[in-house]
Amino acid sequence: MRARLSDIAQQAEVSEATVSRVLNDRPGVAPETRQAVLTALDVLGYERPARLRKRSAGLVGLVVPELENPIFPAFAQVIESTLAQSGFTPVLCTQTPGGVTEDEYVEMLLDRQVSGIVFVSGLHADTAANHDRYRALIARPLPIVMINGYAPGIAAPFVSCDDGEATELAVAHLVALGHRRIGLITGPDRFVPVQRRVGGFKTAMTRLVGTTETEVADLAELSLFGVEGGEAAAGRLIERGVTGIVCGSDLMALGAIRAARQRGLSVPADISVVGYDDSPLMAFTDPPLTTMRQPVTAMAVAAVRALVDEINGHAAPHSEYLFRPELVVRGSTAVVRQAGATPGTGPKRQRPAPSSLAVPA
Repeated sequence: MRARLSDIAQQAEVSEATVSRVLNDRPGVAPETRQAVLTALDVLGYERPARLRKRSAGLVGLVVPELENPIFPAFAQVIESTLAQSGFTPVLCTQTPGGVTEDEYVEMLLDRQVSGIVFVSGLHADTAANHDRYRALIARPLPIVMINGYAPGIAAPFVSCDDGEATELAVAHLVALGHRRIGLITGPDRFVPVQRRVGGFKTAMTRLVGTTETEVADLAELSLFGVEGGEAAAGRLIERGVTGIVCGSDLMALGAIRAARQRGLSVPADISVVGYDDSPLMAFTDPPLTTMRQPVTAMAVAAVRALVDEINGHAAPHSEYLFRPELVVRGSTAVVRQAGATPGTGPKRQRPAPSSLAVPA
């Protein structure tokens, strides 16, 4: 035991007496010092005394669509960390095409007697889906919280980014740069966030540009989420002469940049592109992506707090909490190219040093 105390004290850079107080769970030790000793135990491979092992308050399911889009791992990381801080053990359920469905994951989680479930961009966001599945969970009763997407008639907290406002801000940014022929790329229209983005696009184009409803419809392209969907939709918009494109996700924006380059056009000299999410690494693409940032941390923390309140019997308001997006201006947008200028020679803004993550040509 003497050797162990010495090793732990050296690793934690504290006295052996302090180590002894921590191991015996005695008062008089600062929280950061106590944590340093516990970390030293873990690093050296010593098992924590039973009295120091924090009991889990229960399991909580976290259901996300997939992990290829970096915005979903970002949400998962914050949600898992916040759950752990509240004493809950997160159980991550990731969907893949042709793999385990949301309903199948829910059955697995119920078998494990989870205390609650957080759904991120799940079927609650799909207007074509049957939402009775969520009402059945609430009737059990099982606390649930939904992120990004709203379904009326479900007695649960919803946490969303204001998609309509995000699109309006993106259009206003391009208009301020002189763009008037602006296109929108987003996903299938059965999803609530998509419907809100289309609505925000129509509002902004009508108010700021004076575009007619028929013209707006011709400038909005619905496609599959992802790089390939963005590339296909951007190709169609480029053929219609747009100079700026607002995208429903960062991955779609990367596809739009690829479509422009394949046509010999430069971003942002010839075409400006705005993404959505500000997912990790978007500051390091070529060019760095101008995007609408979702406040992931604030949204995830709010969702977990609402769920924990529900689990503890303190009902959270069963309504939708809307969080404001933030425009992050980087190198993929610039002043519109003047009419008659040779493609690729339009005005370019100063760019940072060459980035490490390039958009495929």
